[in-house]
Amino acid sequence: MSSIPVENAGGVSVPVGSVSDVAKLINNHGEQAKYARMIVFLALGGVFLDAYDLTTLSYGIDDVVKEFQLTPLLTGLVTSSIMVGTIFGNLIGGWLTDKYGRYSVFMADMLFFVVSAIAAGLAPNVWVLIGARFLMGIGVGIDLPVAMSYLAEFSKFAGKGNKAARLAAWCPMWYAASTVCFLIIFALYFLLPTQHLDWLWRASLLFGAVPALLIIAVRSKFMNESPLWAANQGDLQGAARILRESYGIAAHEAPGVNVAPPPKVSYRVLFEKPYRERTIVSGVMNICIAFEYTAIAFFLPTILAQFLGAGVFETIAASLGLNALFAFTGGLLGMHLAWKYPSRHVAIAGFALQFVALIVLALVGQPQAALGVAIAVGMLGLWLFAEGFGPGAQLMIYPALSYPTHIRATGVGFSRALSGVGSALALFILPLLQASLGTNMFWVVSLAALIPIFFLLAVRHEPTRHDIDDQ
Repeated sequence: MSSIPVENAGGVSVPVGSVSDVAKLINNHGEQAKYARMIVFLALGGVFLDAYDLTTLSYGIDDVVKEFQLTPLLTGLVTSSIMVGTIFGNLIGGWLTDKYGRYSVFMADMLFFVVSAIAAGLAPNVWVLIGARFLMGIGVGIDLPVAMSYLAEFSKFAGKGNKAARLAAWCPMWYAASTVCFLIIFALYFLLPTQHLDWLWRASLLFGAVPALLIIAVRSKFMNESPLWAANQGDLQGAARILRESYGIAAHEAPGVNVAPPPKVSYRVLFEKPYRERTIVSGVMNICIAFEYTAIAFFLPTILAQFLGAGVFETIAASLGLNALFAFTGGLLGMHLAWKYPSRHVAIAGFALQFVALIVLALVGQPQAALGVAIAVGMLGLWLFAEGFGPGAQLMIYPALSYPTHIRATGVGFSRALSGVGSALALFILPLLQASLGTNMFWVVSLAALIPIFFLLAVRHEPTRHDIDDQ
């Protein structure tokens, strides 16, 4: 990687003798250097890929069923294979990221996206498609822990554009990627010849390789290892080099420092003091948020079709409109709130609004009059808005800033694996609840908004109070 000019005050090189020294230099650096900002942007590009790949088959599954003549069992395997892959990917990805470094795992992960997207798009049979989607899920699972580590470790702790705000940016990026995915599907729909519209699902899957290839193309110029991770491994010389290259901070390895051996990476540490309570709260949040999100966002087209009595095109358009107007704008607000207010307070406020929205939806039931429909749609919009600024944004902030560098990715990966469990549970339970309870299902879903509030009130740890790496 090419170096950039050093801009320390007075041109004096400062010594680096610990992780805390690195954290202080990043936090006190007035302006984020362009190389550091580019690393943050590329990490968010990974989040874009995650959302795109999880969304691509949402409206193409019917064509897959028709082409491969799938049974309901095989259809379930196709749709769930990527989610199962994410659970495995989160668990191994977090551990690998803390064990072998952010850069190595991030670069290897991009190859997962390229290979799996091409294999899925060109799949000659359903088993290749299932395998490719599972591999794609592993890539998605690996990417989130490493991306969140980059966002946390290449940002200053306080002020505008701080760690919390950068981590919160994953939420609007996710909604933006989902929207772009639908727009690409619409564009391909009009570009493909009428007689080959059955290629639509293949073309949308293949397109997923494009952004991954772009990231690979620019990695040598901008990507770097995290200086915090390098220092944590005892590589103070490497940490100083990264500070010079990515921030323009004149730094050198402090002489005569007795470097401790790298800390052991283990999931067991997450359940030891002082991290046990944080792990429990983060796990509860991830399970409940995933359950809620699957109930509302995943089944949104079905809910809207039921409420509005509209056709497929109108339903998709309404889903896109709600996501763009409420979820995306809520995510942008979440970035603004993240650098001003405590994480716990914002999360509790978001969960509370979601609880209200779900209770009103349960009370309205199946709306008959225009006013009832307007209230129901408004409550869906309120839920999406609250998700964007509250639980959605805090979903990554809480675990990423609650653990120090040596177990940060492991903690994020574990929490995200539980999120996959919550989604799988929702996909299994919610169709049964909807069939037996109808709109009374919202009473049950509202519990997923209420439970995390009690845990956040009981465990008063605030991850944005102080920088856990600057100790």
